[in-house]
Amino acid sequence: MVKNLIFTKNEVRFLRELVRCKVNFMIIGLSAAALQRAPVVTQDIDLWFEDLADPRLAKALKKVKAIYIAPMGNNPPMFAGDDVELFDIVTHVHGLGEYAKVKKQAIKISLGDFKVPVLPLELIIKSKKAAGRTKDKLVLPVLKDVLKTIKSEKQ
Repeated sequence: MVKNLIFTKNEVRFLRELVRCKVNFMIIGLSAAALQRAPVVTQDIDLWFEDLADPRLAKALKKVKAIYIAPMGNNPPMFAGDDVELFDIVTHVHGLGEYAKVKKQAIKISLGDFKVPVLPLELIIKSKKAAGRTKDKLVLPVLKDVLKTIKSEKQ
């Protein structure tokens, strides 16, 4: 089991509610990489949802006294509330295709008494390559080294 050192108690509470309410989501980006032992730092937790209009998402948000704010103009969709302030909603992931197809490849990682769906390291690397941003290129060597280590441990 991965020891959770990257999420606060409140963040874990929201993730637990998403799982309890059966919301279709995945943790992606560097938070997902960190859960897979990558020595990386990030300031947010990227979540990719199948359907932001899913009433189960609204139910989970209500449980943690938070709300969904729909996109408006140049502002992306976001959450508001103390337990969700570091969560970013991702609506498109470079280089990976549709959510439903990618979700089938998600891995489950334990956060104590429940498991969360997480984008596998191989797909995080693929997405970061496709995005091509400088910050993504800089982290690729670290992610590739962790992936090599994980694969060698499985053999």
